[in-house]
Amino acid sequence: MSRLDSFIARMQAQRDCLNFLKPAVDALPGPILEVGLGNGRTYDHLRDLFPGRDIHVFERKVAAHPDCIPPADRLFLGEARDTLRLAAQQLGPTAALIHTDLGTGDHAANMAMGEWLGLALDALAASGGWILANQALDVARWQRQPEPPGVPKDRYFLYRVG
Repeated sequence: MSRLDSFIARMQAQRDCLNFLKPAVDALPGPILEVGLGNGRTYDHLRDLFPGRDIHVFERKVAAHPDCIPPADRLFLGEARDTLRLAAQQLGPTAALIHTDLGTGDHAANMAMGEWLGLALDALAASGGWILANQALDVARWQRQPEPPGVPKDRYFLYRVG
């Protein structure tokens, strides 16, 4: 599979998972967290799916399309490890949905990041909330859920917070 085909498959899986979660997330109170703004595609999709919902975004340095940049009071700017800790102090475990698509092309670095990322996200996740991640995360109170129809196994990882 070419890099382009892989990217398209990942984006389709991400979109399909978010669309699948919409009814469940609509039934929950609390904000939505987008960990990793990138160019803003997913943030833009989340705004369309959940109009009027508080969406907080985490990004090291904003480089998104101008139409896809969140308002300053919804943007945690800096290293994720630091900003997630700060957000946990400000927001507490209130998030109905957390989507994370952090990572690099370095598998070892991604695995090391996964060691702290799950626990950092757990401090923000409401009981009964949902986590959608681009990598497997091991958190005791999360239950792995099956992929939605049409999403290949292990393309994205879906968890329900206990």
